[in-house]
Amino acid sequence: MTTKKIATPKRTQEILKKYGFSFKKSLGQNFLIDVNILENIIKEVGIDKSTLAIEIGPGIGALTEQLALHADQVIAYEIDQRLLPILEDTLKEYENVQVVHQDILDANVDEIIKNHLKPDQPVHVVANLPYYITTPILTKLLRDKLPVTSFTVMIQKEVAERMAAKPNNKSYGSLTIAVQYYTNAEVLMNVPKSVFMPQPNVDSSVLRLTTRDEPPVQVNDEDYFFSIVQACFAQRRKTLRNNLVRYFNDTYDKEMISVILERIGIDGTRRGESLNMQEFALLANAFHQAAEK
Repeated sequence: MTTKKIATPKRTQEILKKYGFSFKKSLGQNFLIDVNILENIIKEVGIDKSTLAIEIGPGIGALTEQLALHADQVIAYEIDQRLLPILEDTLKEYENVQVVHQDILDANVDEIIKNHLKPDQPVHVVANLPYYITTPILTKLLRDKLPVTSFTVMIQKEVAERMAAKPNNKSYGSLTIAVQYYTNAEVLMNVPKSVFMPQPNVDSSVLRLTTRDEPPVQVNDEDYFFSIVQACFAQRRKTLRNNLVRYFNDTYDKEMISVILERIGIDGTRRGESLNMQEFALLANAFHQAAEK
């Protein structure tokens, strides 16, 4: 088996030159050229020969190669048709890799996992995600409630901080709640822009999202819960009460909103970023019950 690993500047340039490949800015293509980082990710995730690995956006196969070396099976989703012949070449020695030419946002990932899954096999999603579409991809995968143990993704540092944030932090917001409702979020490492080709304008982080067996709170209606959370962060500098008055508009007046807040013991002069998930659940359930009456 070849010892010339893909994730080096020299080998990456050789592959790009061979195929005359040019980066598409619209697809947010930044290829990793540091093998050590990839090996650290594999180690942190705990990928081994019992693992089914799902990758999104394999590019020329830098991470895919490392996954193939350590995992039982690898399924990689690639949207850019120009990369298919390159992947066929760079990954030809690995029989345990299947490349699917499809936009992950349109894919039935649950079905493909079930078609490949062996009994008691852990599934890990590992990806170097394009910055411009990180949130839609992760939101879709989390809401699909896939049989996945963890999602480990290389994303923009600022977005990773938002997903892993705690209350009373400027990074804490509706995205934090959405991600942490489904997973435990942890930033594993920060990654400089210099390990990518071409170099992006921002630094990256590797974020691990470990799937929860159950959400940390009980809510009457998930969609309603998330919409209330978003409403509370609509204008960050405004109080909880003012954001809720704006959100409910004609449904409840300020007085009724104050009554409900008082009933559940939440001070309406607080800001959204000061509430923990339990308090958001309490808030959403109270307004949901009021709407049911």
